[in-house]
Amino acid sequence: MPHPLAIDFPQINAVALKLGPLQVKWYGLSYAAGLILGWLYIKRLLQQSRLWRNGLVPFRPELVDDLLLWVTLGVVLGGRLGYVLFYEPGTYLAHPLEALAIWHGGMSFHGALVGTALAILVFARRNAIAPFTLFDLTAAAVPIGLFFGRIANFINAELWGRPTSVAWGMVFPGAGPAVRHPSQLYEATCEGLILFLVLAWLTHSRLALQRPGMIAGTFLIGYGLARSFCELFRTPDYTHAFTVGVLTPGIVYSIPMVLLGAWVVRTARSRAVPAGGEAHEA
Repeated sequence: MPHPLAIDFPQINAVALKLGPLQVKWYGLSYAAGLILGWLYIKRLLQQSRLWRNGLVPFRPELVDDLLLWVTLGVVLGGRLGYVLFYEPGTYLAHPLEALAIWHGGMSFHGALVGTALAILVFARRNAIAPFTLFDLTAAAVPIGLFFGRIANFINAELWGRPTSVAWGMVFPGAGPAVRHPSQLYEATCEGLILFLVLAWLTHSRLALQRPGMIAGTFLIGYGLARSFCELFRTPDYTHAFTVGVLTPGIVYSIPMVLLGAWVVRTARSRAVPAGGEAHEA
């Protein structure tokens, strides 16, 4: 029986703003907000000399402007290609040009992660910056984008949860009459808010940026665990080959993240801290 206090989904227009023929959707705004706020947060981290070994920041904050462009390309291209390869390969093999239609939706976080990592590696090489330093800074900011992205999923009434009888369950449009977990909000809380606070505690209280890889590794572990936990409440894609028993594609793709993150954290203490070169006092 549905809970008598089940909540009807609040009808929110997916279009946040109309400027003549131009429509700005909440999903696009969430990406913009995550990238811009993440950019500002990374700049802020580079302006606090106490967070860095011997008070020397690893590179000039102005370079973050260029980093934003590279990360944006990694997120968009990697996210789209990841969705095509990880979730709908058959569809896009039959209609390959649809893979370019980003405006139709369909982005994968795990694909965006790979795309961003590759973009950071290229950027680090071009600017003679230690890659793990860039990984740490980017990882510290990523939960901001995850939070806004999951809120946009909720507004769009997509990626809804499994049927439930909890008092805060919702009836989502397009999902039938069943009362469901608002799993998008669970993910916004776990992958976004909580993970951001954990990483901020590590950067500001434990000075983890002085051990290259510690923040990046913790992010990989934290996201993998948070995503796997939330997948237990999210309606899985029953047609996907990785949906077996309690496993879902989201859980399967997160397992390598946790293992890689554990290795990165384990080796962070022994990883040399770059000195000189691009380091600057702040």
